[in-house]
Amino acid sequence: MLRWASSFTILICLAGCDQAPPELPGSADPFAPFGEITDRDSVDGLIVGHRLMSSGEYELALRAYYRAAGETGTTVDVLSALGSANLKLGRLGQAENLLRKAVKEDQTFVPAWNNLGVVLMTRGQPGEASRVFQTAFALDSGKSDEIRENLRLALAKLKNPAYTVDQNNEAFDLVRRGQGNYLLLQTP
Repeated sequence: MLRWASSFTILICLAGCDQAPPELPGSADPFAPFGEITDRDSVDGLIVGHRLMSSGEYELALRAYYRAAGETGTTVDVLSALGSANLKLGRLGQAENLLRKAVKEDQTFVPAWNNLGVVLMTRGQPGEASRVFQTAFALDSGKSDEIRENLRLALAKLKNPAYTVDQNNEAFDLVRRGQGNYLLLQTP
């Protein structure tokens, strides 16, 4: 009986090997199709970068922003995003240069003004940072709580140079533009 069961199993296995694998639609090539990727197939580098920034993947976000720059050029959105990613990576000089270019290109772009203020505060320049935050606050018409808080902290630091952000467990916030909203990116 045992012999019969093992012989039956072998026959079933061999019967399954008798058939050729099914043909792939369009070609007999088992590899992925090789062709040109069109614009409709790719995802916006800014969107990818924003998602990576939200998840703390700053180096990958920077690469996505560079890809966006290659696709759309160095728009104010791209410059601001590159500056914010460099700030998160601790590259303050690069961040400041990129954010200054962004506000020079569009003097009404609130996220770039705010993020430039964050860079200046990080570099120990509360006087200029408070003026930059005031500009961002005025352009935003006082709607953003994050910008208002950044301005308050900068003014407190300006009035009392011994004041540190860590005393009250507060930190400056980056903002970015996405879907017409100002979205908060957490600082370390």
